[in-house]
Amino acid sequence: MSTRLAERPEGGASAAHPVTPGEGKTERLTIVRAVRDTLAQEMELDPRVLVMGEDVGVNGGVFRATEGLLERFGPERVLDTPLAEDGIVGTAVAMAMTGLRPVVEIQFMGFVYPAVNQILAHAARIRNRTRGRYHVPMVLRMPYGGGIHAPESHSESYEAMFLNAPGIKVVVPSTPRDTKGLLATAIRDEDPVLFLEPKRVYRAFREDVPVDPYTIPLGEAAIPRPGEDVTLIAWGAMVRVCLDAAKVLEREGVSAEVVDLRTLNPLDRETMLGSVRKTGRAVVVHEAPRTAGFGAELVAQINEHALLHLEAPVQRVTGFDTVFPYARLEKLYLPSRERVVQAVRRTLEF
Repeated sequence: MSTRLAERPEGGASAAHPVTPGEGKTERLTIVRAVRDTLAQEMELDPRVLVMGEDVGVNGGVFRATEGLLERFGPERVLDTPLAEDGIVGTAVAMAMTGLRPVVEIQFMGFVYPAVNQILAHAARIRNRTRGRYHVPMVLRMPYGGGIHAPESHSESYEAMFLNAPGIKVVVPSTPRDTKGLLATAIRDEDPVLFLEPKRVYRAFREDVPVDPYTIPLGEAAIPRPGEDVTLIAWGAMVRVCLDAAKVLEREGVSAEVVDLRTLNPLDRETMLGSVRKTGRAVVVHEAPRTAGFGAELVAQINEHALLHLEAPVQRVTGFDTVFPYARLEKLYLPSRERVVQAVRRTLEF
């Protein structure tokens, strides 16, 4: 690794990272293309940014999210690594502590288990352990969730495991536009960020995305669909499920508001609570197993801060407390539009 890459750009991070409002010329992108474009732009803006992981170079990543980066930036900044997640993440932690900004790809969230010690015991704790003398500006990109008929260990959705650990930020975009803005922010952040990419919708749709670099702050939820009668709270691929359910409910005369959390830590609690206080009813939707999933924490937050506004108990539509099934059964496991609609009906009938 050349020493040039570890040098801080002239003028500090703000000079190397001009933030534009994200308007002007646009291009219709998928989520996976938004990832690729953001990586390229951030690598151009900051010579400290590098990409590393299994097959990210020559093959361009298992989902082709890093395709073309090796040819553009060379092997010093696009590193194909051995199949050893603990070694990949441990190396990235050291790189980040010494001035670089590694963006690590874990091919599937189900492959991250060997690296959990490095993430929880080191990446999340370095700033506290050194009393602020060192920090870990590192991004861990992980395709997560089901819906692509993958084999075992390729459809995990265990974000709650990392949300229980102080020191780690967790980001889950649901659209191409949000993907680009949130990933840019994550790369520029001074602390470790888990960037969970919903592979079910990697190429499911396109959206107008600004060509110029821009950022979206972490900790700000979005409301892609306003409503008055019930709040649907989701993230990642489940946002589209909720939007589809809201269309069905509209035909039944029910106005559903959809809250896309976008970042789970930091959590935009006020946007979520403001919606629930307005509608008086809430349904939380996630594809992770039900028990101790992040939805349980959200229900607790709603009960603590908006209980007197509720007209009915908060409902959860989730995966089941089983190992994610093989392809033939995954549609039964994943929350569906129909299951969300049924949950809303239960809140209205209470």
